[in-house]
Amino acid sequence: MSDNLLLSMLWAVPLVGSVLVLFLPARNDLAVKATALAITVLTFVLALVAFQSFLAAGSVGVDLPLSERAERNTLTVDEVTGSIAVTDEPGDFVYRGAWISYFNVQYFLGLDGISMSLVLLTGLISLLACLASWGIDRAVKGYFSLFLLLLSSMLGVFLALDLFLFFVFFEFMLLPMYFLIGIWGGERREYAAIKFLLYTLFGSVFILVAILILYFYAPEGGEALHSFDALRLMASSGHFSGTIFGFGVQSVVFALFLIGFLIKLPAVPFHTWLPDAHVQAPTPISMILAGVLLKVGGYGLIRLAWPLAPIGAYELSWTVAVLGVVGILYGALAAMAQTDFKRLVAYSSVSHMGYVTLGLAVMNLVDPRYYAYGVNGAMFMMVAHGITSAGMFFLVGVVYDRLHTRDLDRLGGLMDPMPVYGGVTMLIFFGSMGLPGLCGFVAEVFVVLSAFNYSYGLAVLAAAAVVLTAGYILWTIQRVLLGRNEAHRGLPDLSTRELVIAAPLVVLTVWLGIFPQTLLGWMSPSVDHMVATVAAANGIEPGEAAAIAVEPEFALPR
Repeated sequence: MSDNLLLSMLWAVPLVGSVLVLFLPARNDLAVKATALAITVLTFVLALVAFQSFLAAGSVGVDLPLSERAERNTLTVDEVTGSIAVTDEPGDFVYRGAWISYFNVQYFLGLDGISMSLVLLTGLISLLACLASWGIDRAVKGYFSLFLLLLSSMLGVFLALDLFLFFVFFEFMLLPMYFLIGIWGGERREYAAIKFLLYTLFGSVFILVAILILYFYAPEGGEALHSFDALRLMASSGHFSGTIFGFGVQSVVFALFLIGFLIKLPAVPFHTWLPDAHVQAPTPISMILAGVLLKVGGYGLIRLAWPLAPIGAYELSWTVAVLGVVGILYGALAAMAQTDFKRLVAYSSVSHMGYVTLGLAVMNLVDPRYYAYGVNGAMFMMVAHGITSAGMFFLVGVVYDRLHTRDLDRLGGLMDPMPVYGGVTMLIFFGSMGLPGLCGFVAEVFVVLSAFNYSYGLAVLAAAAVVLTAGYILWTIQRVLLGRNEAHRGLPDLSTRELVIAAPLVVLTVWLGIFPQTLLGWMSPSVDHMVATVAAANGIEPGEAAAIAVEPEFALPR
């Protein structure tokens, strides 16, 4: 299968499925659900095919950074006919095609270890969320059509390497999520949906302005690039190191990207839309919101903000690191104060996304290896949190389906009638807590280790938050599972469908905690190349920066 076909099918299959669902016979809910499930299964299979091919394509150069692989994919224009030809090297998971030639906009897709991990996560969480949506019984066709549209746009974001194309997919996510919350949500669904939309649109303005600056800015005595090619702009990052706008163009560009993506992440103080959206959203949409959509913010930071404005990122690194630590502590403290089960899990996401921000910000360029640990930890946290947070929201939904309440003061004693549910809940919540041997522990260790080599004070505060996290996780488990409650006697345990949803999340929580190299081995080379690029842009000698991009000790043998 060609690169163009495989990469395009990843986002196009769910888009076609979204339209197909609308043409199914009316009132045949089972056919709609089965078709939507089949489309999500096919999409996940395509992601697995891409992953298998990605691992097997090392000899073709897939371990090279995206910038070098993209050089094999060029567009040439015939001066006589004006036709555009594409030179495409098969097997390198990069494809360029002409789109809007007048503005130099390209259909430019690519996969590396960073985006591959999030494409796999998106495929898995969406499949499980589709299974969790089996109980939807109102406007079923509309729900699953929007669900597949959301899946298509999320995958497009992780594949796009043209900034214009990225922004199109980024904005397109808003439409299905707005309606999925606003129509199928809880009592205050309209308020939560509008708040989500306004916050994200506000952040999009900053991202758009940053993109336009990169497109139009011309340094003194030079010419503007007039390109949306993210990799070309990264290679020309020194081109934007002037002193215009105070701190310089890079500082302005970085600040704009930072605000836009921190709102999506979300980070304190831009987080207030998240608890409302989670509480009002139906359980499957909460799974996607926490498991995938928040990662779009982190992905935007690691793919665009730092590589496109590395000097600005370094100038503002301390501020961003402080925001990360504040988010970790505030999210944990806010979670401890909640009595709504779902709102508690929402604030735990704010806390965990703080580790992502901190890992990206601790730019120790004296020894870039420590910075590489932080960025690897941030990426690992996005994957680990995607697994555990989706599981936590699913488990909240299981309780709500049976008791129609999320009030922690009215729960308790669920371990006795629902022992399987209790075991799954304890393992998923302990994984989120960062218990050694589970996935969250690896991410936190990487980030805190990197932070210690950047600032002892920030590292101590981040490490101390582990105690707060343990506090609200253990208190939640006590209030939900332990004790005796005669009112809950006879509650049914997890059904077969619910076990099918929970099983892969449980396995991955344990597997990534015990064998983290199964993820780091193929993800970290791409992360390390990004770190080397950022370090070199900030004055580290090219040879010294490139040394961290060598396959690390924890990588899988090939």
